[in-house]
Amino acid sequence: MTAASALLGSELTDPVDLGGSHRSTVLRARRPDGGTVILKAHAEWSGFAAESGGLRFADLNFAGLGPRLLAADAEHRLIAMEDLGDAPNLADLLLGGDREAARAALIEWAATYGRLAARSVGRESELGVGAAPWIQETVAKLPGLLDSMEIVSPTGLDADLDAVAELDYDRFQVFSPGDICPDNNLLTAEGLRPIDFEHSGFHSVFLDAAYARMPFSTCWCVFRLPKTFAQEAERAYQDEAVAGYPELADDKIWRPGVRLASVAHVLFMAPFLLPGVLDEDRPMHRSRPTATVRQILRYRWESSAAALERAAELPAVAAVFRAQLAATEHWRTPDLPDYPAFRG
Repeated sequence: MTAASALLGSELTDPVDLGGSHRSTVLRARRPDGGTVILKAHAEWSGFAAESGGLRFADLNFAGLGPRLLAADAEHRLIAMEDLGDAPNLADLLLGGDREAARAALIEWAATYGRLAARSVGRESELGVGAAPWIQETVAKLPGLLDSMEIVSPTGLDADLDAVAELDYDRFQVFSPGDICPDNNLLTAEGLRPIDFEHSGFHSVFLDAAYARMPFSTCWCVFRLPKTFAQEAERAYQDEAVAGYPELADDKIWRPGVRLASVAHVLFMAPFLLPGVLDEDRPMHRSRPTATVRQILRYRWESSAAALERAAELPAVAAVFRAQLAATEHWRTPDLPDYPAFRG
């Protein structure tokens, strides 16, 4: 609080812990005029650099998208940003009981990020520091994960993984806050507002496009989306993104790209999720109504394998997902249910 007060030039009081994570501490503090400000202290330089740079980039190019960056202190890896209040987030609606409100919010979420993607094309030099590419590092972990599950790597796996890793530097690069999980998106009177930029940077357009299809690969808030709603959200993103990359209107480019990105997300999350549930299942969140980790892993392996098999793409990766399903059949895990808002 002392560093934050010095940063803003006025004494801050009444700090309230907003949760944060192992990567950062997030507080709401009161200013002398009675208003409030959000303070975020990062444990690592990379998170501070990506978030401060991303917020600054958004302020300059997309006014009103996220919270305004008020100040940043590199020495303390501290960021002060606008407080957008306590509006509900997309996760609240998906876990609620209003089907139409949840559907409308889902489409707004997808369209917002599609517009952001289109308007950011060609602006990499304006960002400065962003999150590092991660897919090559992700695919390199798969052989070790398969060894831990006593699964033999199928022929052709290296070539398939090389194809997935090409997403790191494909020709469809767009800006993204990074973690676009439903609970990082407030539904305010002014529209949907992303609030977490600590993984912001430029990456393949398909990584955000695939987020609805997965759904929401890096989030705790994961259930099954009705197929028509997932398709509608993906189409809303695509319809906006084509303004930046007209080639994306061609489904022969779009659909394989989204499938590749879906695979990248599945491969990225499995090493984080699987080790903790080898002996016993657990919920994705300690206090919110969520599915279990085993349900999510098996759903992603099944849905991704089926999509690749229908398209006759990445056969070795599809075989890996089938082998992982076979290796975990003894879990006897119930199917992943729909989001509460879309049941009944």
